Amino acid sequence: MMLRFIVMLCLLLWPLLGLQPACARDTGVERHVRHFVVKPSGAYLLTVEQIRTVVQRDALHDHARYEIGYNQALDDIIAVEAHTEKADGRLLAVQPHQIRDQQQAASINAPMFQNTRLKIVEFPDADAGDRVAVRYVVRRHTPLFPGHFEDLSSARLQRQCDFRVVYDMPVAMLLHADAIGFLPTTITDLPPPAAGKRRYAWCYLDGDNARPEAGSVSELDYGKRLAVSTFADYAALARAYQNHVGARAVPDDTVAALAARVTGNVVEPRARAIALSDWVRHNVRYVAGYLGPGGVVPHAAASVLANRYGDAKDHTTLLVALLASAGIDSTVALVNNGNAYQLPAVPTLGVLNHAIVYVPALQLYFDPTAKNVAGGFLPAALLGKPAVLTRSGEFAMLPFFQQAHSRTLTQFTIQPDGSSRLRVTRTGSGALAEQYRRVPGGNVARSLRGASNGFTQLPDPARLATTYDLKGSLGDAVLTFAQEPERHQDFVCPAIDAEDELRFHLPTRSRVLTLPRPVHVDDANFAYHSRYARRGALVTVQRQLKFRHTAATCTPDDYRRMRPALERMLRDLRSQVVFKRG
Repeated sequence: MMLRFIVMLCLLLWPLLGLQPACARDTGVERHVRHFVVKPSGAYLLTVEQIRTVVQRDALHDHARYEIGYNQALDDIIAVEAHTEKADGRLLAVQPHQIRDQQQAASINAPMFQNTRLKIVEFPDADAGDRVAVRYVVRRHTPLFPGHFEDLSSARLQRQCDFRVVYDMPVAMLLHADAIGFLPTTITDLPPPAAGKRRYAWCYLDGDNARPEAGSVSELDYGKRLAVSTFADYAALARAYQNHVGARAVPDDTVAALAARVTGNVVEPRARAIALSDWVRHNVRYVAGYLGPGGVVPHAAASVLANRYGDAKDHTTLLVALLASAGIDSTVALVNNGNAYQLPAVPTLGVLNHAIVYVPALQLYFDPTAKNVAGGFLPAALLGKPAVLTRSGEFAMLPFFQQAHSRTLTQFTIQPDGSSRLRVTRTGSGALAEQYRRVPGGNVARSLRGASNGFTQLPDPARLATTYDLKGSLGDAVLTFAQEPERHQDFVCPAIDAEDELRFHLPTRSRVLTLPRPVHVDDANFAYHSRYARRGALVTVQRQLKFRHTAATCTPDDYRRMRPALERMLRDLRSQVVFKRG
């Protein structure tokens, strides 16, 4: 209630402040206006106008075209007008043949998803210093949720001179809002709302945006964004989603027969649930489609089973049906599939863009689209996030920790001429094991071999680095963690449990001149230990690292406290072994 009062107060006061943006031609986006006219059914007419200056030549790849995403089962593109304004004032209109319509790449080989389309506008003769302008109108004839409307707006990093979002709503449909960096405003350059409509409008507060730091949470968590919804709360959104899912998750005879065949003689409920989730992961192809743009109505479980492909909502619908056939109660859980770890105060699918399955009796989550993560574990990107359970409408917090251990063994066999043979063996367990099982042979280890001429210079004293930036290794984990000298944004800090072993097989008659000292770091978050040893012609470097935190994300204050420990680890990772032959 307090939020609604503040929004209405700002609507009254903002025009009196006289704080309208001043435009400059070199700002990037000079004008971006999104105007929704919403019907009581939730259907709407959306008019979008954008004028942008191509500031630099290297921006042509991104700015010389404009993409309009739509779903032809839900939307009609009524009109598209566009032109290039040259620096000398000439207007070059976009011709019909310069507007292409094509299927989104993710759904090309998936007939059930051929409704997701792109309208691509190519601006003619666009160059640095030119303006490109587009205006288009979309009619949403089939609302995602009948009788409701929701939307999420955010601004990219470039300057936004005049960015406004306007909603003309039926008077009976109260629009709830959660605005950060968007301020209520009045609109003077659009026709007034029609009779029976109430206008809500926000203006983006322009200014320098913070650079996204490496590994930081989504800009939706800390940046400027506007969430609006006619749903009073997330429970109402969950009920609306569940209304779409319910009947489609009812198992038919084919689904029931498959569940019986997969579970076989397995008695233990957890093992039965994992077996069913693994069957979906391995046998149903994933076709990317976020909730919202791809619709919210899943295909029936029997249809997904027959076609053997689907998006997240289809995978979850089939798994819920299979679990029900096996006597296991479950629910769909809506969650963010990006780097957003917070939910706006009002419900929107712009953040809840992914669907997984929760089994309450087992306190177990499944993502049946995750090919490289075994049942019983979650993809790392989902850990520690809030979710909405669609059957109950309740909030849930996904676990922020799961067992996941990796070990990397790197071996260099250095030849007398300074060349080297290389072998790397990677093993994983827990949440990391599945990606190795999927390689030929089904092992939980993966190896690669290679060779390098001129690896080091002999017979002069040679310096050997003791860390190699192999993706997924301990060294990679520390370097990724510490890549920002200081932080001003929350960042993702997953648990780490890693071992690295490096072996140098030196040429005969080699003398080790320098061997680094061991390093031990033990504090509230890190347990790091390194050891260096020589035995004959073999030099061994062993490192172990464990990192734990109380959440999936860390704050800038956390990082300041962690930085001294990270510096000690980085110094150790930069240490060298020095040897001389002869």
